[in-house]
Amino acid sequence: MHEPSLTELKAFDATARAGSMSAAARLLGLRQPTISAHIAHLESAWGVELFFRRGRRVELTEFGRTLRDATNRIFRAEEDALALLASARSHYQGRLTICAVGPYNVMPMISRFRQRWPRVGVSVTVGDSRQIVERILDFRGDVGVLVHPISDPRVHCVPYRRQRLMVFAHRDHPLAARGAVRLTDLRGQAFVMREHGSTTRDVFEKGLAQAGVEVEIALEIGSREAVREAVAQGLGLGVVADTAYVADPRLVPLPIAGAGLHTHSHVICLAERRPVPLIASFLDIVDDIRRGIAPAPG
Repeated sequence: MHEPSLTELKAFDATARAGSMSAAARLLGLRQPTISAHIAHLESAWGVELFFRRGRRVELTEFGRTLRDATNRIFRAEEDALALLASARSHYQGRLTICAVGPYNVMPMISRFRQRWPRVGVSVTVGDSRQIVERILDFRGDVGVLVHPISDPRVHCVPYRRQRLMVFAHRDHPLAARGAVRLTDLRGQAFVMREHGSTTRDVFEKGLAQAGVEVEIALEIGSREAVREAVAQGLGLGVVADTAYVADPRLVPLPIAGAGLHTHSHVICLAERRPVPLIASFLDIVDDIRRGIAPAPG
């Protein structure tokens, strides 16, 4: 019986992570036919189907997803071991992958982290909370930054910052001159909203429901930046966490008086990877920022 080599398993793992054999080849520094041959050998030798072929893209079969869970542990553990050795040798070299719902909370963390560990490369992917949790659980991300707590025993989750919600309007909107609004002032107003699943939208709509206020959803858009531009074009009001509001001469911020609506950003990692040096260092920095501890000089 053919025994699978680590090279073949690594080719499979890279393809599962990258979503195509050509992307996996670039990831591993190999030629695409070599990746294809490794995977074909695994499938034929063991009588399994690992991927559905969708043109240039591939999709994991049910068996392939099970095998990916195993190879994730093998090769992420290998990467963690190499990172540990590199940190001992050269005072933290390596790469940290961060997944975040947006740039506003994570950038101060990265700035502080880079001051402390300038040799460490940092990459950031942006997605919704569901995607972030998936990437952490699949070992495709080291640390996640999102806006609600995660109650999963596999995930280590720490609170970071409480963020009040605010409305914002085009400067010519009838509410713009008020300086602040109550939820009752918003009855019947047109809003530009993020898609369903946005934590900010969920909190805002629950607050409206409790106050007995109905608004019109004039437009749904999939990114915070697109919402801001739509409001700037006069297509409706927007709602955002105060930490994510970006000043614009076309816009007027309107705090929500009396409602106390807020989200709470959290930082997560896989619980079993919490002691990994780069992850542990990042979490230490997050804790310093949360407690208001200034960065060390130099």
